[in-house]
Amino acid sequence: MQRSLKWLAVLTTFVMLLVLLGGALVTKTDSGLGCGNEWPLCHGQLIPDDITIETIIELSHRVVSGVAGLLVAALSILSWRLIGHKRETKFLAVMSLFFLIAQALIGAAAVKWGQSDFVLALHFGISLISFAAVLLLTLLIFEVDQKFDASSLIIDKRMKWHTIGITLYSYLVVYTGALVRHTNASLTCVDWPFCSNSNPFLPLNPYQWIQMGHRLAAGLIFLWILYTTILAVKHYKQQRVIYWGWILACSLVSLQVISGATIIFTKLNLYIALAHALFISCLFGLLCYFILLISRSKTNANSISKVS
Repeated sequence: MQRSLKWLAVLTTFVMLLVLLGGALVTKTDSGLGCGNEWPLCHGQLIPDDITIETIIELSHRVVSGVAGLLVAALSILSWRLIGHKRETKFLAVMSLFFLIAQALIGAAAVKWGQSDFVLALHFGISLISFAAVLLLTLLIFEVDQKFDASSLIIDKRMKWHTIGITLYSYLVVYTGALVRHTNASLTCVDWPFCSNSNPFLPLNPYQWIQMGHRLAAGLIFLWILYTTILAVKHYKQQRVIYWGWILACSLVSLQVISGATIIFTKLNLYIALAHALFISCLFGLLCYFILLISRSKTNANSISKVS
């Protein structure tokens, strides 16, 4: 049964990643109404007669999301039964299922009644939370914390606050990036990193503010993660999961910045844009794992103080 649970966890994590990338693909190709204003049917049919590229993209995303829902439900139930003794399991099981349902409802509401760009920008972020919860469940199932001796970690207060702050702030960065896509503000500034195409004597228009706001937010998180990585390299060489984890986080945020700039240089190349979504998804999942380690570290510290 444990082996089956591991395979289910890996499959569910992969499908959830496809849901994230599929949602990004729908947005970037303007395929949100590929099935008209109908949900769950597509143009009033299970398989419509008039099939366009937009219809294929939207319908495929709905199918993958439906499969993901079934897999997440199965993973949550089995995890609850088999590894429910691990204190994070039940919380993560509920979170993964709840936010996946919320993501589906927002998507359905957007199709049937329409939503503002600011509400639609939440869609990717909500899916991201569900993905992160599934990823953490998978790591618990594979006992990654034991393999890296993470169960005995002691993390100092400075590193804790940096980790929590970066994780919360990363969600804001994700939201501003989604807002750029949903407002079609991606090419309002055709240069990078500054918006030099605008008249320097005129204020930026609202779409340029959205684009430049996202660039500023992305630049700040890059510097913040770089600084925290330096701290990890200097002070956590003996704790591999922290040491290598922050090096990986710095690599992912660097790829995120490079891909973001390349999107502008290539005039919204679709594959680069999807890679951009992939990097932030992996980074957010990693940051959430750091939060889990912090909760373990607090427990370890309390245990040590009681023994002392």
